[in-house]
Amino acid sequence: MNLIPPRNGEGDRAKRGGGDPRVLKASIKTVKRARRLRREMSPAEALLWTALRTRPDGFKFRRQSPQGSFALDFACLEARLAIEVDGEVHDRGDNPRRDAARDVIVRRLGFATMRIPAVEVFRNLDGVILGIVEQCRARGSLHQASPGPPPRSGEEL
Repeated sequence: MNLIPPRNGEGDRAKRGGGDPRVLKASIKTVKRARRLRREMSPAEALLWTALRTRPDGFKFRRQSPQGSFALDFACLEARLAIEVDGEVHDRGDNPRRDAARDVIVRRLGFATMRIPAVEVFRNLDGVILGIVEQCRARGSLHQASPGPPPRSGEEL
């Protein structure tokens, strides 16, 4: 009997090339919350998303990206940059302290956080986009281009 092996991702996960069921590092609760937040974006987030989805300067962004126990408003995974659009409620009460604690946790996940006031998105969208692109460039790419294939066996470097 000639068995055709399954394609990558098909068949018995552990035995036949399929991925680990825990592909996402975020809980299903966080993923569901991120999906809900994508449907219910604030006007400032929606406006910023229309600009970021065009991939300014070649950087790809995700909206409401689940990372750990958080859903980041926007994230550039290549530059490991989290972008949070903060409305005026973020300046009230306990929220500044909670935002600072969240930024520390997000930093432990490998992301720098860029906080943008929602009013600034409406006032100067082009300036906001330029600032985001500048931050992405400054952080550099997570993946570096390879100088070429590795040497063959027996060849020197």
